Amino acid sequence: MDQRAHAAPAETARVPAQSRSGQTAREAGGHPAGASAVRGEHTHGERPVPQPRPAVQRASVRGQILDALRTALMSGELLPGEVYSAPALGERFGVSATPVREAMQQLAQEGAVEVVPNRGFRVVERGARELAELAEVRALIEVPVMVRLARSVPAERWAALRPLAEESVRAAATGCRATYAEADRAFHRAVLGLAGNEQLVQIAEDLRRRAVPLRGARAEMMSDAAEHSALLEALVARDLEAVRALVVGHFADAW
Repeated sequence: MDQRAHAAPAETARVPAQSRSGQTAREAGGHPAGASAVRGEHTHGERPVPQPRPAVQRASVRGQILDALRTALMSGELLPGEVYSAPALGERFGVSATPVREAMQQLAQEGAVEVVPNRGFRVVERGARELAELAEVRALIEVPVMVRLARSVPAERWAALRPLAEESVRAAATGCRATYAEADRAFHRAVLGLAGNEQLVQIAEDLRRRAVPLRGARAEMMSDAAEHSALLEALVARDLEAVRALVVGHFADAW
């Protein structure tokens, strides 16, 4: 009894009043639950409240709104040059303005929209010159990668991507720009993914997102999708000149 009584003060003197976990040494030893509750803490035997849960749910809503806004941009529901407010879009999607505003800020960073103070966000209008510049940058990045992959990737791995090329043709046949955009993205991501460089994939996708609006006519999308199959055949055959010409032409004609 006397030994424990003498040990406690010594322990208290050595331990700081607040540890890294936010719990003092005396609290860990068994302060009354009421005293802990007043400070917003929990006792040793209590289960902690899962605080991150609301943040995860909010991020999920924001992600869903971001996907919906990207689809609306691709499909032409959100028109270039038009200004849209977060509250109005929130009402449209059945959510508050906050996740819409956060999603729009992400789109602004990607260059798809621009902030209009006290009004909302304007969908960016891209002229022919800007689209041509984007196509040139995409070609400068992706052509050398495609040629290198054509030399090194076995034919069977290219053949495994044929279902994605065929899916892009089916998507183009629907005439829906958003549907085709997703199929096109999946094909190009799979091709570049064979390089094993995730940074390359992310940069390519960022450039692709900036190159909106997508071609609108169904016939143009069908032609664009057909080039996916032609590119795969050239990659299987290791026809480097054909690969180079197809990639450059694909980007130049895509927008």
